[in-house]
Amino acid sequence: MTRGLIISAPASGTGKTTLTLGLLTALRAKGIVVQPFKCGPDYIDPTFHSAAARRASFNLDSWAMPPMSLRAVAGQASGADLSVAEGAMGLFDGVANAGETGNGASADIAALMGWPVVLVLNVAGQAQSAAATALGFSQMRPDVRVAGVVLNNVASPRHEALVRHGMNQVGIRVFGALPKRPEITLPERHLGLVQAIENPNLTAHLTRLGDFIAAHLDLEALLEAADQSPFISSPETVVTLPPPGMRIALAKDEAFSFIYPHLLQAWYRAGATILPFSPLTDEGPDPSADCAWLPGGYPELHAGRLASAQNFRKKLLLFGQIKPVHGECGGYMALGAALLDKAGVSHPMVGLLGLVTSYQNRKMHLGYRRAQLLRNAAGLQTGQILRGHEFHYSTVISQPDAPLANVYDATGEPTPETGSVRGHVTGSYFHMIGPAAS
Repeated sequence: MTRGLIISAPASGTGKTTLTLGLLTALRAKGIVVQPFKCGPDYIDPTFHSAAARRASFNLDSWAMPPMSLRAVAGQASGADLSVAEGAMGLFDGVANAGETGNGASADIAALMGWPVVLVLNVAGQAQSAAATALGFSQMRPDVRVAGVVLNNVASPRHEALVRHGMNQVGIRVFGALPKRPEITLPERHLGLVQAIENPNLTAHLTRLGDFIAAHLDLEALLEAADQSPFISSPETVVTLPPPGMRIALAKDEAFSFIYPHLLQAWYRAGATILPFSPLTDEGPDPSADCAWLPGGYPELHAGRLASAQNFRKKLLLFGQIKPVHGECGGYMALGAALLDKAGVSHPMVGLLGLVTSYQNRKMHLGYRRAQLLRNAAGLQTGQILRGHEFHYSTVISQPDAPLANVYDATGEPTPETGSVRGHVTGSYFHMIGPAAS
């Protein structure tokens, strides 16, 4: 069985992604086949993992996925030498209420998989005190094993020596120390990192990251610390959603790219054919497709181009009059009547739904969601209960169509973003991860 590690930290912004990408690149350069994963519902980081590891990265989410699905998704590591899963937020951070398997914390995945945790510590402004943080994390949950730490933002050799001394006092292993290197950070925007697809220098940047990590970490010690998981099963046993059709026209470009890899793989396994098209280059859906799917993304950053893409809008409008079309988050916004950009300028969208959204007055909407369909949608039947995630900054100005679902947050409270349905067309801010068992 494939051995694995979890890269986690006490908090967001500590250096998990830098370490993960550098480690994936450095190990691949040594001829080691690494299978990347992302703990939690993030859909941007996995694209960077895939570029670094040259293997598709998959999400492992304890709130949204039942144990069988987690086992199956972890089974993607078949044929790899090592699994590396990047955590989300802090190691123990999750929602208050448990979902399918846990509360969404990276610690759940570490415990379930039996993979040791490598804790990234930002030691700027402290020395021996960092050991207290590491010791507390190592003792928080008996079923989570912290293999050691990587020190980040180390100011000098003397600083490193002081921090290491503290770690030695409490018996915490140090795998390496990363000096301050602000030039190796990746650019960010409102939903996280600027997408991998938008970075023309990504390969060179990953190479620099790999060299940086290889120079400052004990890679052999990290490999030795990895452990096998008894929790893995065949990828074919994943509990997921049926494809929305057997020939799926899938919008795919810088404006529409947020779709979970395990869903796409399940569609392929069910025999579906994916027919990508780019709205930003004015392409419409393949007329031979029996449905169209617009994933989430950044339509608010490309509203002018989408409004001027007459061929895309005309062809999708005609397609949606006779065949099913579904949009998630950014795709949902594009299916509406109009989108107001950050300057308040209104841009006409496809018009298959009456939805009007605005990015002018940004407000973050973030969290797990549980949805019960009120209408048939995307190959799913009325009454189907789904688990997923919502993350956007846009606001609904007008939503005149019938609601698609009753949607609740992780505490069970109803949310106002119910989605919309008009004829063959459905959409929601909700990103589906999988079916709910409860």
